[in-house]
Amino acid sequence: MANLYTSTTFMDHNAHPDYKYAMDGATHEHEGINPTCGDELTLQLRIEDGVIEEASFTGSGCAISQASADIMAELVTGETVEEARRLSGLFLAMIRGEELSEQDFEDLDEAAEMKDISHMPARVKCAELAWRTLDGILSKDAA
Repeated sequence: MANLYTSTTFMDHNAHPDYKYAMDGATHEHEGINPTCGDELTLQLRIEDGVIEEASFTGSGCAISQASADIMAELVTGETVEEARRLSGLFLAMIRGEELSEQDFEDLDEAAEMKDISHMPARVKCAELAWRTLDGILSKDAA
């Protein structure tokens, strides 16, 4: 786990999140809360013609939840709703410790750096918060 906290990518997403802002013109919004540790966020998406044109979040929480949200927003921006669902499924499987292919890890890009969290059950919910919130939006009529 130490390498996650020394990861330049992880620390940069936590300290300087590019996607942490309240979006104007969001077409979808969903709140996520991790009652175990108090992490909370509101995810906003602007979806046009089945493509996530913009993703952002607001809220507060630990470094893992905040970095994970920023990484997720960056990864799904510009992707179709279907692809965002697939990427979310891959991330959640990875965090649960399931085996992924090398291609799956490549598809997850920077999010793959969070794979070691699966060895820390108390932090899994922190990492999953943004992704489960994304699932909440996409399971509705987001297409």
